[in-house]
Amino acid sequence: MKHPHISSLGLAILAGVSLVTPALAVNIAYVPVGNPGNAADTATGSVYGAVSHAYQIARNETTISQYAEFLNAVAKTDTYGLYSTSMTESYINGISRGGVSGAYEYTVNPGSGNKPITYVSWFDAARFCNWMHNGQPTGLQTVGTTESGAYPLNGATSDVSISKNAGATVWIPSEDEWYKAAYYDPNKGGAGVGGYWRYPTQSDALGGNTIGVANSANYYDGDHVGYPGMALTDVGAYGANSDSAYGTNDQGGNVVEWNDAVIYASRGVRAGSWNVSGLALASSSSFGFDPFLEYAFIGFRVASVPIPEPTSVVLTMLASGMMLTRRKR
Repeated sequence: MKHPHISSLGLAILAGVSLVTPALAVNIAYVPVGNPGNAADTATGSVYGAVSHAYQIARNETTISQYAEFLNAVAKTDTYGLYSTSMTESYINGISRGGVSGAYEYTVNPGSGNKPITYVSWFDAARFCNWMHNGQPTGLQTVGTTESGAYPLNGATSDVSISKNAGATVWIPSEDEWYKAAYYDPNKGGAGVGGYWRYPTQSDALGGNTIGVANSANYYDGDHVGYPGMALTDVGAYGANSDSAYGTNDQGGNVVEWNDAVIYASRGVRAGSWNVSGLALASSSSFGFDPFLEYAFIGFRVASVPIPEPTSVVLTMLASGMMLTRRKR
């Protein structure tokens, strides 16, 4: 009988190597956000940006293709309205639904798959997180698929007081997590000297909106010159020269993004979007919407638990090709 052992997959995970699991329909590209214990941004009166823990955040906004996979897994009967017929509007051209309740099928319209999903409420985003947390199961919208896991939703569609479970592995980022990933730079003032940018493109000045040009984003400037103009763009279309210091893109522009803040009877949103002026991209721009609202300019990205740092023992094992074994009792 073979001895049980830690597989190469397990070692890779321990060593902090990000692996794609082919069996899963949706694979999120994350970037690590370290430097735990950073100070809050003094430009906000030291209100935003301090995060005591390491985490990961999605490099991109959740895409139309990723959300369609979610719908096809859990919305054959769409109990909690995860799909909106507005997703087929001409300037979105996102997801079409066919069939009847109990046998709904969802199709991504040509050319739209890599654009961010819109017409999603905070509750839709939370249910997507539950599905991810639960391993992307297939079935009705119930406990084990969309109603428990990262968030204790259990049928809720308007309760603003719902908070993330302590054991969540995928979630809507808190406003501080979102803010830090967008604006904080651990080396802004030189090696190891952290600070905050005013815009999430590593700049204190608003840039343009021309694809491929540094310090650019998809926002409305009133003249449609140099960018697609009043339309969604593919996630990451503006290129690495417009990324945040941690490597996220589109945290300024494309779509406004839900965060986990509770603001009176609303949930927080940040980012600016394709139909809003560049002023909304600034770190000073923070506002909220009723969590059940769905608009053409609101989407979301997710956060996740950090990949563990490799230990010296694991690094040595990986370098030498060794594998741990456990003796039979």
